Amino acid sequence: MSNTPITLGSHADVAIVDFGPFLDGSDKQGVADAMLTSFKEVGFVYLVNHSLDKEKSKSMFDWTKKFFALPEETKLLAPHPPNGTHHRGFSAAGREKVSQHLYDEKDIAANRAKAPDVKESFEVGREEDELMPNIWLPEGVLDGFKEACLDFFWTCNETKFTILSALALGLHLPENFFEQFHQTPDNQLRLLHYPSVPIASLENDKIARIGAHSDFGSITLLLQDDVGGLEIEDPNHPGVFNPVPPVKDSLIVNAGDFMMRWSNDIIRSTVHRVRAPPGLTTKDGMTPERYSIPYFCSTDFNKVVECLPGTYDPADPSSKKYEPISALEYIMKRLAASY
Repeated sequence: MSNTPITLGSHADVAIVDFGPFLDGSDKQGVADAMLTSFKEVGFVYLVNHSLDKEKSKSMFDWTKKFFALPEETKLLAPHPPNGTHHRGFSAAGREKVSQHLYDEKDIAANRAKAPDVKESFEVGREEDELMPNIWLPEGVLDGFKEACLDFFWTCNETKFTILSALALGLHLPENFFEQFHQTPDNQLRLLHYPSVPIASLENDKIARIGAHSDFGSITLLLQDDVGGLEIEDPNHPGVFNPVPPVKDSLIVNAGDFMMRWSNDIIRSTVHRVRAPPGLTTKDGMTPERYSIPYFCSTDFNKVVECLPGTYDPADPSSKKYEPISALEYIMKRLAASY
């Protein structure tokens, strides 16, 4: 067993967990239990000493900045389609408006009429995805960008398996339990740029960086720069948001709605948003621009799942809160509401 504390602190009750003892095998169960506790309490965890390559992560941030520094007319050569269910390519600021469980057209329209999300994004999936083919810049525009995105997509996919194995162990399931449901990487790499905007406009809700929402899939891996602004809703005080500031060299992992449903609500999928960092003041009243890179992990779209073993009473069918469902059915509903 490791003599080093597994949990190194917390922000907004999000535990900072040393993932090293899981990777080297010195205390796998201790790490798994610490992760699961944070997932149960707030749905988020910081991992330090994780397995996601630091140099590749730094390089992907560099490519992200290069892409978003291009003129808008150039970025629009790889346009996100008009509908949300083909979630690939470039979306200009204000194009997407995230929603939280809205499926009625009137409710969706009302949400889109609210303060716009002032962010730019570029979405990438696996190259052979027939359902949502990737949309790239033309040849000769930002050479190397496509290759860097695809390499990082697969790097994150490998990290996903390591984290899911720890989560399985925390749930007292076989370590490889989740692998059978994640064979086809129906995942999404998202590059995000939040332009500099007036601090007052964010604080007065005239604009949003990204509004309050939860993620759709099983887990999300999040890399953020050192600017800050991520906030999560306090599970015990709805409507109250607490900052989740950057922790050097950490990987933030959070559970999505599909994982919450899959775990029979044992794990939380927590609403979060991005605003101006608390107490921020600048000479010109503008926020610094911000970059982040989330990697959204999903079960295979063609797999139907039901509540995880150990999360319900087998003798009492009513203890299962949810009917079986596929990720495709669930996620497409959520994507359609965002565009």
